[in-house]
Amino acid sequence: MARVLIVGGGFGGLAAAKALGNAPGFNVTLLDRRNHHLFQPLLYQVATAGLSPADIAAPIRSILSDFKNIEVLEGEVTAVHLDQREVVADFANFTYDYLILACGSLHSYFGHDEWEEHAPGLKSIEGATEIRRRILSSFEEAERTEDLQKRRYLLTFVVVGGGPTGVELAGAIGEMSRFTLSRDFKRIDPKLARVILVESGERILSSFPAKLASRAARDLESLGVQVWRHCEVTCVDARGVQIGNERIEAATVLWAAGVRAASLNQTLGVTLDRNGRVIVGADLSLEGHPEVFAIGDQCRFEQTGKPLPGVAQVAMQQGRFAARTIRDELAGRPRKKFHYVDKGQLATIGRSRAIAEVGKLQLGGFVAWMIWLFVHIYFLTGFKNRLLVVFQWGLSYLTYGRGARLIVGRDWRITGSHHPDELSKPGS
Repeated sequence: MARVLIVGGGFGGLAAAKALGNAPGFNVTLLDRRNHHLFQPLLYQVATAGLSPADIAAPIRSILSDFKNIEVLEGEVTAVHLDQREVVADFANFTYDYLILACGSLHSYFGHDEWEEHAPGLKSIEGATEIRRRILSSFEEAERTEDLQKRRYLLTFVVVGGGPTGVELAGAIGEMSRFTLSRDFKRIDPKLARVILVESGERILSSFPAKLASRAARDLESLGVQVWRHCEVTCVDARGVQIGNERIEAATVLWAAGVRAASLNQTLGVTLDRNGRVIVGADLSLEGHPEVFAIGDQCRFEQTGKPLPGVAQVAMQQGRFAARTIRDELAGRPRKKFHYVDKGQLATIGRSRAIAEVGKLQLGGFVAWMIWLFVHIYFLTGFKNRLLVVFQWGLSYLTYGRGARLIVGRDWRITGSHHPDELSKPGS
């Protein structure tokens, strides 16, 4: 009985687990530091109050419950000892015959990790709800102040990074301020909110054709988003951002500029690229360790001379390939080379606007948005999630509503709060 250990329950890890599910001759253990699988492409919708966290997340146990040979454990892996074939977690150590590393990626602040406190990124539900809290709190605070300069500061939002995440986040904030919130406030005009998307490169959405990227920029500007190109952020603090000699005073700064591989890679003792990714061979295995595979954002795999992008489709195809390779090897079949089949790329810019590149086909506007909508709903894990999200989006489309506009504080404690007298009130 072959023991297969999978670290990470994201797109790649789940794809690998499903490909090994109920396969005879395998015992599979999946480790993840959270108990849920997160549909990250829609995380920006949680950050901008379009969806609730439960709409885009599902327990890993329930996803894999039909597979009798798969065990799911919650815990954080802290080290991998390749020579001993041992994985160290925060609650136990595990040995394996085959190991699939699918830990994903983290934010990269390019050597300035101190910026994270002032510019949260969008990689987790916790990050998304914190971004939502900051955005909504800024409008609430602006509503109650008479200081016009402070209002301008509170209603300035800076998104750093012009990739798909930054574009979708900036577009959603622009749409929310100009349509959803404009009806809810009496003392301020949310439509006057200033949303700035900062990109260090020549254009936003650099992975897309220039024609589509230009269309996306125009769509953003129609939502009131200012697109700043050739602008490199040199400092982020509690009051805003510094771009060269120019200063932007902003209460809310959000980070979507860079990623780095999971820190677990540092414990492997193998060659990494400058973003901390494991350099893998043609079969996605580590050099000198054919029993260990790294997939998704955790690895660097080049095809046609370029590394594959860190998107869900890459991770899923690599996860299935690693699982098939393990099954083939135990069946006595030779290993094959991995080849990624590019099914296209999508990005949405607010309500009814998107861009799509599928093969040679390039689309923009409502048709591209419908494709984006169908693809994302199709890949949502679980029928219940799909049904809820379709209903929520349908309602939002007709009303411009955002029903998840909850400000959730970070302090859960009642004892020791700023208002201890509240404890003595009836019903407390």
